[in-house]
Amino acid sequence: MELLGIIWESVITKPMINSLVLLYSIFFNNFGISIIIFTCLIRLILFPLTLKQSRQMKAMSDLAPKMKIIQAKYSEDKAKQQQEIMKMYREKGMSPLGCLGPMIVQMPIFFGLFWSLRATLISTPERLSELSEKLYSWLPQVHSAIPINSEFLWMDLGEYSRNSPYPYLLPILVGVSTWMMQKMSSSVATTPQQESTNRLMLWMMPAMFGFFTLNFENGLALYWIMSNLIGILIQGFITGWDPLFRLLNIRKNQITDNDESIIVNEEEISNEEDRNLGEDSRRSDRNRTKRTRRKSNRSRNRGRQ
Repeated sequence: MELLGIIWESVITKPMINSLVLLYSIFFNNFGISIIIFTCLIRLILFPLTLKQSRQMKAMSDLAPKMKIIQAKYSEDKAKQQQEIMKMYREKGMSPLGCLGPMIVQMPIFFGLFWSLRATLISTPERLSELSEKLYSWLPQVHSAIPINSEFLWMDLGEYSRNSPYPYLLPILVGVSTWMMQKMSSSVATTPQQESTNRLMLWMMPAMFGFFTLNFENGLALYWIMSNLIGILIQGFITGWDPLFRLLNIRKNQITDNDESIIVNEEEISNEEDRNLGEDSRRSDRNRTKRTRRKSNRSRNRGRQ
């Protein structure tokens, strides 16, 4: 375990701590800006994994209608149902666990960020001494930057959210941004159980992270909010903005407008058909009248002869 701790600190924690302090020294000794830029850099590094995960989830959602057909067709034979679903995955070159790989890779990074932010946001002389030991000796710029000024906007990034002037603001922002992220990235449910799980996660995760924010440093809340916002943007550009449009009721208005245009077009087509039928009917009546007149004229001519 001690060896794992040394590896964890050398590979994950120390590089992150030194990166945060270096960014702080570069960007005007503002630790809030340092956290925001650091979050953007981490998201950029993880972008290939995020892209793969998002595409896998989109592909799974696209296969949901076909999966429902298979489930309905083989509802009495679960073994055959699973066999057909796995066959469908193989034909599409997919794995049902493919979207979990990138998520598993990201977990150590997120935990490392958690501990790095807590270690950097010092609040006691003892923690300042511990932070100094984690800074690289060959990077004098980071040593001259501490102790770090943790004031940002109205808050102290090293303080717990519950002790801030607006104690519930950050938890609410964390909860809302997490909820939107869940909404953007949730896959289409193929079973009632999965739909129930998705609905539970949609509300449980934001509530849980919002509650945790009350008992963690404001700097962690700032990181989480920024990470969620960047994640929403990435998800939107990769898989589309439909979940957000539905959330904002924009998609509904677009559908209504389309329906109205379809109705108008159908009415125009119907009116055009009525006009064509009317013209055909009048043309037919004129032709019938002409034929009647010709017959009458021929009859009179025979009578004269």
